[in-house]
Amino acid sequence: MCGHLTEKADVFGFGIVALEILSGRTNFDNRLEDDKIYLLGWAWALHENNQSLDLVDPHLAEFDINEALQVVRVALLCTQGSPLMRPPMSRVVTMLVGDIEVSNVITRPSYLIDWNFNSLTGRVVTGDASGPGAAPILSAVNVSEINLTEGSAPNMGFEGLKNMKTAVFDVNAYSTANLCLYGQHGPKNMESDVAPNNSHRRRKRSNLVAEMLSKLTKPLLSSSKCFLFFFIVVLFWCSQSIKAQNAATDPSEVKALNSIFRQWDTQAGNTWNHSGEPCNGVALNQNDSVFEDPSNNPTIRRDCSFNTNTLCHITRLKVVDLNRRGEIPKELLDLTFLNYLKIDQNFFSGHLPAFVGNMLRLEFLSIAFNDFSGSIPKELGNLKELRMLSLGNNNFSGTLPPELGNLTKLEDLYINRCKLGGDIPSTFANLIELRTVWISKNGFSGKIPDFIGNNWTKLIELNLQGNSFEGPIPSSFANLTSLATLKIDGIYNGSSLGFLRNLKNLHDLDLSFNNLTCTIPSEMFTMDSVKYLFLGNNSLAGAIPNQPTTLHTIDLSYNLLSGDLPYWADKIPQLNLVGNNFTLNNSNIRLLPGSECLKRRLPCNRNAPRYAKFSIKCGGQQTISDGILFEADNKFLGAATYDVTSTRKWEVSNIGEFAEQQNQNQTSRLFPGSLRYYGLGLDNGDYTVNLSFAEIGFPNEASKSRSGARRVFDVYIQGTRRLRGFDISKEEGTVEKAITKSFTAKVTGNHLEIQVLWAGNGTSTFQEEGIYGPSVSAISVVPNAWTVGKIPPKEKKWTTLIAVITVSVVVLALILICTIIYMRSKRDDEVKEAPLDIGTRPSTFSYSKLKAATEDFNPSNKLGEGGFGAVYRGTFSDGRVIAVKQLAISSKQGKSQFTAEISTISAVQHRNLVKLHGYCIKGKRHLLVYEYLENKSLDQTLFGLSDLHLDWPTRFNICLETSRGLAYLHEESRPRIVHRDIKASNILLDAELCPKISDFGLAKLYDDTKTHVSTRVAGTIGYLAPEYALRGHLTEKADVFSFGIVALEILSGRPNSDNSLEDHKIYLLEWAWTLHEKNRSLDLVDPNLAEFDENEALRVVMVALLCTQGSPSMRPPMSRVVSMLAGDIEVSGVITRPSYLTDWSFKDLTGENEIVSEYAVGQEETPILFPVNVNDFSDITAGRTMVHGREARTLADPELGNNTRP
Repeated sequence: MCGHLTEKADVFGFGIVALEILSGRTNFDNRLEDDKIYLLGWAWALHENNQSLDLVDPHLAEFDINEALQVVRVALLCTQGSPLMRPPMSRVVTMLVGDIEVSNVITRPSYLIDWNFNSLTGRVVTGDASGPGAAPILSAVNVSEINLTEGSAPNMGFEGLKNMKTAVFDVNAYSTANLCLYGQHGPKNMESDVAPNNSHRRRKRSNLVAEMLSKLTKPLLSSSKCFLFFFIVVLFWCSQSIKAQNAATDPSEVKALNSIFRQWDTQAGNTWNHSGEPCNGVALNQNDSVFEDPSNNPTIRRDCSFNTNTLCHITRLKVVDLNRRGEIPKELLDLTFLNYLKIDQNFFSGHLPAFVGNMLRLEFLSIAFNDFSGSIPKELGNLKELRMLSLGNNNFSGTLPPELGNLTKLEDLYINRCKLGGDIPSTFANLIELRTVWISKNGFSGKIPDFIGNNWTKLIELNLQGNSFEGPIPSSFANLTSLATLKIDGIYNGSSLGFLRNLKNLHDLDLSFNNLTCTIPSEMFTMDSVKYLFLGNNSLAGAIPNQPTTLHTIDLSYNLLSGDLPYWADKIPQLNLVGNNFTLNNSNIRLLPGSECLKRRLPCNRNAPRYAKFSIKCGGQQTISDGILFEADNKFLGAATYDVTSTRKWEVSNIGEFAEQQNQNQTSRLFPGSLRYYGLGLDNGDYTVNLSFAEIGFPNEASKSRSGARRVFDVYIQGTRRLRGFDISKEEGTVEKAITKSFTAKVTGNHLEIQVLWAGNGTSTFQEEGIYGPSVSAISVVPNAWTVGKIPPKEKKWTTLIAVITVSVVVLALILICTIIYMRSKRDDEVKEAPLDIGTRPSTFSYSKLKAATEDFNPSNKLGEGGFGAVYRGTFSDGRVIAVKQLAISSKQGKSQFTAEISTISAVQHRNLVKLHGYCIKGKRHLLVYEYLENKSLDQTLFGLSDLHLDWPTRFNICLETSRGLAYLHEESRPRIVHRDIKASNILLDAELCPKISDFGLAKLYDDTKTHVSTRVAGTIGYLAPEYALRGHLTEKADVFSFGIVALEILSGRPNSDNSLEDHKIYLLEWAWTLHEKNRSLDLVDPNLAEFDENEALRVVMVALLCTQGSPSMRPPMSRVVSMLAGDIEVSGVITRPSYLTDWSFKDLTGENEIVSEYAVGQEETPILFPVNVNDFSDITAGRTMVHGREARTLADPELGNNTRP
């Protein structure tokens, strides 16, 4: 972990080997039962139950019991967490041969206890998963405050008790509300154990208090008043919570719950808990943020306030985005106290049963993103307590039952994309509490009900898009004064917009694609609240008011607007005025360059043809494929923009929000509303239009919410619809395969129009509406030679043409034969042209081309070297600069490492990940070609190896953007990716100092269904998480730990280990904790920074300390790290210094009492290290300068980490 090397590291390794010899098994074996997988953990569990002899290899016919027990006890001594608590090997020898008694083994090492914690990072409470006989794992409640609960006291020490007056004891929460989190291997224990009798429970509670007091005895004795106060409080807490300990869940509900899970988990089978209490462990105060935390899934909540706190009922059930299948079981009726049911984003099917209407306590019902069919049962109208109803994105049929009008307490209604039709029932006028209504993307018709404006006056958001409503929009909409979002389209008989004047809280207005024939109210441009105004594709007339505006995005395209352009036209970030009749003059053209091409008649190059073809790489850079030059597109188009090329050859116009980040496998142009490309100045005649599409790379079956999020769209050529309801994934049966569609088009008037249009029945409303959909990857427009040109077809000389074609075919055939022969003889040196980047495969490069680009891998072009090879700067003949990683032949895992990088990097694209351009294989040579980043690595900049100076805003942005890159790898890419070697030298900086994570060579892919992967340890000393360094236990939380170290390095401007500093500052993480405990965290900030934001700096420190907690479950997921750094959520409280740090300050307890440790440790001192005879370990003492890529064994010592020979 931090490279702290003494001879006690060998003692630790010997302890593991001794257990292996005794048991005849390896220290790690995934094939065994969960409690036996890790040999050391199993040994402790048996030792604590006085069953140590069960460790002995069962194949041994006989053995000496005393010797076996001796070996076990010596092994447990040797593997203590603190190196100073392990005996020297001379003492180990004398204990094994029986010359002296084996010293007492005090307690299970904290590094084993830590790893059994459940997540505390989202205010989630821990549970006891340490196995039978183990010491209880203690939990904390409300970790953002100093709370003396079961988990905080034992680990927080006297320092955590100094501010006793501020402690919070939520006794009632313990006695009335409990949470149980189910996982794929049974329940995560989050509630009180249910033992056969009360005496056992009392003994367990007594042991718990005894352990808490024993751990605090020494510091508390120095203050008798504090001790007395603490003792009284603990006794009071025990007396108040004992009833909750005795509370049991209603047996009928337990039976129903188990039956439901059996029916829904057809693949997992017996991995659910099917008998007894559904929850065991420590009670938790009721907290919505815990229940809603995505990491707690599936989840139930109990209410234990019944029968004087002796009976619990299940009140909440959540099974979200787990790909469960089946129907809604009738056993739900047995959960009579259920008020919350959320089962969306799965594959549940069948009819929505009428008996759901008998679940009368329901206040929240969400079944969105499933495959339910049939009609919506009228019995839902019986749920009078319902406040939220979400039925969206299912396959229902029929109309809305009028009985839903009985839900008078309803506040949020989501029935979007349900395939419903007909009118909205008049009974819906009773729903006067509605705040949010989404009924978009259905087949509703008739007039928009007037009661929406008269009765739904509390509305904040209303979405009616994608239906067939008649106009006009009722004037009563003027009563919706709280409305912030209004979206309506498809009205075919017009409407007035006068009602908009009253909507003073309106923020987003989208009335595109209606037949609006009026003028735009001037108030729309002067209201401070309005930021997004979409009124495109109507017949609006008049001029745009020439008044100041605070609007951010304006789309008024394809209307009949006239007059001069407003003076503020060049000041709006997103503005689209294409297809109107504005008066254009020189000042207007200077105001908006290219505006002369944007009139409805498109005058650009009319009657002056200059071109006969054009090709566009949509949303990407210039590319050559199959001899065709695809011109670069403006990838920064926003929600309402247009762009005209400098040559006036083609133009693009966009309407609607784009995805903020295009996390696709290739560049492309997403279109949420309408996207038009125009060919300008073309010769008149017949053309072939080739459109290439590629769907977003979400696996079809990986997530219902994403697999259903396909944008269904229409394709128009020259105003004629050529494709209707086109769905790429259905066309090709996969999202990973690109598809090209070809069309013929006749060009008249020297211009060509290509439009892809969302017809209101596509993008789902999962997360943010419009964020998912297909992409247009490339457009190629080529002439049909027979008709395009200045010579009419009838005047062409057909005989000559046929002769030319015949000769050409013969010549081409000969060239093809010669080429095939040449390629076979020069296969390794043949240059392959890069394919058009619309698929998932990376490009291939010839070795000769890369050799020439790097000047035969000249040392002067060498950028650096890692454990798997050197990286060189290369320059192609066209001026493109690349980085070439030459995989070292001597690397033991070279070939597999190379394959891992290819498959990993080519599958993901993100602005904070280094892009892989392609690869080369020539014999034993393996090379990767990356984008070149001119500012090299973060460590060179931070630690004085570069002339760059990083000010505070830049550092904070690097920290934030790096966390976003990791969050993408962990949670958004498919498959999920663990990097395994996050460090400052693997973070590169581009020209704008934007960080990009590099070197995926150590990445380990794992399936979503696996919680962790046990693997050979690979990484760098100082950045390794303890559970990964010690046991090879790999989850994404190993990267979270490494990120925490990097964040501290960015903040402090120093490496994680520096032997040139004072003793208490050598290890950055320890120093950070020392300063944090003294409320001096800002002393960590790099003194070279002239100024910095104190709040941001403190945020970085707190997040870093959370990320480096000992238990992986106590570290936050990277998505939460991003939110905490960005300030979107509060930083969770840091409970205590991790035990792997505190352990190293112990004095030697391995000898007799009169023996004093030779390692003198003061309050702020580190142990004095004596020299050891180890070769080739100089890099360890230098911290980050170790040779990259050395393999570590899973027998690593917790304070040593990955400390092995190459």
